[in-house]
This record gives sequence, structure tokens and C-alpha cells, in this order.
Amino acid sequence: MPLLSVVLPTFNSGDFVIETLHSLLAQTFTDFELLIMDDASSDGTWERMASFDDPRIRMHRNACNVGLPTRAC
Repeated sequence: MPLLSVVLPTFNSGDFVIETLHSLLAQTFTDFELLIMDDASSDGTWERMASFDDPRIRMHRNACNVGLPTRAC
């Protein structure tokens, strides 16, 4: 069990996701898991992230875009 979990929510962030993943994976602290939650991106975000082969990465992709969670008052 990793000491730290990092959650990365994404939606159509293909232009930035590679740089983000490189930065996270290059940290000197390595006892972490990276949980990527893709909200049905349509710009190639998922495919770009899937090119990473690192055992610390776990990815989930929503079948349809659910957007941001809302809070009822």
C-alpha cells in the first residue's frame, strides 16, 4: 500500500497531461500511487495518458462526461 495517493481529474487536458505526468513521476518521493480519473475526454487525453507504463499509475475513464459534482443546498 503506497504511503500517498495523488488524484488527477482530467477532462480534455491533452495539451497539458504529458507534462503533468512527467512532473509527477519525476518526484524524488516515490512511495505514491497516481489515480487518474478521466471524464470522457474527446481530445486524445486518454490515449496520451495510456502511453505511460508505470506501476504507480491507475486509470479510470467515465463512459460519458458527468461534469463536476454539485452540492445540493
